[in-house]
Amino acid sequence: MPEPSSSQEPPDILHHFVDEAGDPTLFNAKGDIIVESLGCSRFFMMGVLEVDEPEQLAAALTALRTGMLADPYFAGIESFKSARKKTALLFHAKDDLPEVRRDVFRLISQQGPKIRFHAVVADKQVIARTEQHQRASTPGHRYRPDSLYDHLTGELFAGMHRFADEHRLCVARRGNKERNDAIRTALATADATFADRFGFRRKGQWIVEVSDPTRQACLQATDYFLWAVQRFLEIRFDGSTKQPVADRETGIPVREDRYLNLLWPQITEIHDLHFGPETGNPMDTCPSFNSRRPLPDSEKFKAPDIGIFRFSRHEAEFCPGHSYPFPHL
Repeated sequence: MPEPSSSQEPPDILHHFVDEAGDPTLFNAKGDIIVESLGCSRFFMMGVLEVDEPEQLAAALTALRTGMLADPYFAGIESFKSARKKTALLFHAKDDLPEVRRDVFRLISQQGPKIRFHAVVADKQVIARTEQHQRASTPGHRYRPDSLYDHLTGELFAGMHRFADEHRLCVARRGNKERNDAIRTALATADATFADRFGFRRKGQWIVEVSDPTRQACLQATDYFLWAVQRFLEIRFDGSTKQPVADRETGIPVREDRYLNLLWPQITEIHDLHFGPETGNPMDTCPSFNSRRPLPDSEKFKAPDIGIFRFSRHEAEFCPGHSYPFPHL
């Protein structure tokens, strides 16, 4: 744990860039569960990218995109037209061409240990069952998607273990909502959770900015990390048949791990909130997985009610809790 800075020393500052992937939707207008159907993700996740030199990373991303805009190879491509408000304005993995993604992933991986990614993942099938039970036991109960966002935000902040005099936190704006108060509440809750888990409180000032990826280019890098995790976890649907894309030989839904494998050296931890037995003990240990010791797909996805997994890039890392009962939302 770093010593408090003296008056002669510059403050120790950490820069964090937070975004989300998936959506917190569980039900359709009729109240039916639509998790892991066409247009509705199974997982909702929050990720934070810690960046040592944010100005350098932002400049590199901007220079890469500017060069692509001037490249005749991309002339006339829809996503490069300003009116489309896609790659012409920012990198967004879901919208970018494969050629664009390749160069962005290359740039990100070249940053090496100067950037570090951490995420929390919620299995919405587990949450949906909890919500159904709550509806049955509490008449008038209504699910609030913002509660899931707030809960994951708190878990994400509680898992940020590095210490500094000052934490500069840039959070991607959700639509037109300004959620500064909710973010600060999540930070306070996260500090309390951290103290409960480890027996001491974190110190340091939190400076919060709510922005968007066009203004804060480092958020675009966070989006790419989240997309890599999402491509591994989520099944893909065929747009014409509206059915999951499956392997022709095994019939198992196709998931892609190559993006995640590329970024593993820069991933400190991905924390699944719903894998393993719900002991309620936040100090339980749990297995760690990485590209050198992967958990077989047949284990990760063997049943809908199993959830996914907890993993990090460390071979034998202590995991401060891998299974917490999800609160009623």
